[in-house]
Amino acid sequence: MVNEIGKMLTEKNLTIACAESCTGGLLTSRLTDVSGSSAYVKGSVVAYSNEIKISALNVHEQTLENFGAVSEQTALEMAAGIRKSFNTSIGLSITGIAGPTGGTDEKPVGLVYIAVSGDNGDMAKKFSFNGTRTEIKQKAVEAALVLIQVYLTLEKSF
Repeated sequence: MVNEIGKMLTEKNLTIACAESCTGGLLTSRLTDVSGSSAYVKGSVVAYSNEIKISALNVHEQTLENFGAVSEQTALEMAAGIRKSFNTSIGLSITGIAGPTGGTDEKPVGLVYIAVSGDNGDMAKKFSFNGTRTEIKQKAVEAALVLIQVYLTLEKSF
């Protein structure tokens, strides 16, 4: 799948940057498993803390206070923020609760939001995964890769 995504990004002359929270860089690692990926992957930020979400990704403090770090709103701001900061065609973000601790009744372990920001608009999707911490992280990355692949099929050529 990462080879196909790389091919699509290259053919459309698009670049991507990632903002990751619960996946800790795993998404960017997967995208850069492809030789030549430096042509389209510009970089990433692992924003585990709210402080980094605010300072590096331009997530609004009010968004974090009103909706929390694990929310559609925060995921969208993370994606838009990384896109702007890294001056890329597309920003891709993941925020969630990988567990085994940190979950609540309202936001249980396995809750993940993934967002994409680009010229074709912004979109976010909510997921509920189960499994170990490692499994949740892996499932989140796979879902993000599927989401970016779908987004790229909709993305206009430049």
